[in-house]
Amino acid sequence: MQKSVSETVPSEGTSMLWFLRGMRTNFSLPTFILMAAFVGFAGFARESGIEMAHAVFMTVMVWALPAQIVLIAGITAGATLPATMIAVALSSVRLMPMVTTLVPELKTGKTRTRTLVFLSHFIAVTAWVMATERVHRVPRQFRTVFFIGFAMTLSLLNVGVVLLVYLFAARIPAMVLGALFFLTPVYFLTSLWATARAHVVKLAMVAGLALGPLFHVLTPELDLLLAGLCGGTIAFVLARSPMFRPKGDGQ
Repeated sequence: MQKSVSETVPSEGTSMLWFLRGMRTNFSLPTFILMAAFVGFAGFARESGIEMAHAVFMTVMVWALPAQIVLIAGITAGATLPATMIAVALSSVRLMPMVTTLVPELKTGKTRTRTLVFLSHFIAVTAWVMATERVHRVPRQFRTVFFIGFAMTLSLLNVGVVLLVYLFAARIPAMVLGALFFLTPVYFLTSLWATARAHVVKLAMVAGLALGPLFHVLTPELDLLLAGLCGGTIAFVLARSPMFRPKGDGQ
């Protein structure tokens, strides 16, 4: 007889033990890839004239690499504060589904709302992918401390990366910084594809990738937004058409 998930998850341990296990989770390839990407971000911020304190503040408070890039681009382009704020907010809307799927897996009947709000700040692509893969192996009563140990350590590691790059960026070739920065979209794309549980998600990714170059030529200011919106809409419509329904589905 196959054991249930609850029977295969160890129930022993303490909050401190699971906090430390969360910290240990950062010894993984996704964490190192993200740190490498933050090397590129810090180099980009430094070359854009952003002070070290401001770059660290962005990393702590925004904690979404694409949004941080959008923020710096708005600053260097001389965009108004409302326009920059809207652009950063739109770039982070993609994280809302991740928050809504992961937070219920972390909470218990005794978890306070302010704790969940605090945890949601750390949910970005890397944190979501890694937590989604591991949280089901953690006893529910220890999931919040496990995630705090993992996510806060991940954030602090990248703050340290930003600080080090600002101190030693002059010794790092610009080509290396650019290559490391390019790792971010590659990793995000492959990890989202690997963790997609529904075919409609992969269909939306394919449609968005196909439409991206077209919208970049037509409307470069809105290319990512339109590619995502149209790609998701196309996937939503096609997933509900008869040709994409699984065989034997009478619904």
